[in-house]
Amino acid sequence: MEDPVARMISEKPVVIFSKSSCCMCHTIKTLLCDFGANLTVHELDEIPRGRELEQALMRRGCSPAVPAVFIGGQLVGGTNEVMSLHLNRSLIPMLKRAGAIWV
Repeated sequence: MEDPVARMISEKPVVIFSKSSCCMCHTIKTLLCDFGANLTVHELDEIPRGRELEQALMRRGCSPAVPAVFIGGQLVGGTNEVMSLHLNRSLIPMLKRAGAIWV
């Protein structure tokens, strides 16, 4: 069975799988937008096949399924992982390497 997430994460430098009602998702999207990162956001509660994508994310090890942040095609993780990268000053270099920011 084809992994529906694989194509979506390979097309853009930063891909976030989110739910519009999730406050942690909102926090992560805001943080990355504040850095000027070029984001692609998929709101799983607003798109067709959202439930299928959520299950595919869980099969990839995303628990909870959202927010699921992919940078440069690689799973970074959820809120805790992204905030840890930010606090140890690794997030911006990672975004630069992926071509998501140019400063």
